Amino acid sequence: QMQVVESGGGLVQPGGSLKLSCTASGFSLNYYAVGWFRQAPGKGPEGVSCLSISDDKAMYADSMRGRFTISRDIADNTVYLEMNSLKPEDTAIYTCAVRKPFWAQDLNRPVQRPCVLSRDSFEVWGQGTQVTVSS
Repeated sequence: QMQVVESGGGLVQPGGSLKLSCTASGFSLNYYAVGWFRQAPGKGPEGVSCLSISDDKAMYADSMRGRFTISRDIADNTVYLEMNSLKPEDTAIYTCAVRKPFWAQDLNRPVQRPCVLSRDSFEVWGQGTQVTVSS
């Protein structure tokens, strides 16, 4: 069974840092795009970042660029989201999700779909981890 599980959330003071983990089980992250999304209280869901596993290319929402860094550990089948200079408005439930590859008949192998920050493009979701930024 394909699963992704987040960890690393918690309470941090403004200006602090947290590193979230998204660990996959039941499949290898090779050829997948992995996205992080968040939802703050009373607000709609928001795309945070996405990483293309096969070429290690990252995408960020404008408000996170420069503060957040997405990375991978292929051996551990895990994607990380390192968040620095956290602000109270970063308080949210952070959820990771994966976008499945498609099978290329001519190549006889899976091909990764590109990174996007659209929730509808991702098929497998974790339960989320709470991040609270408060003094």
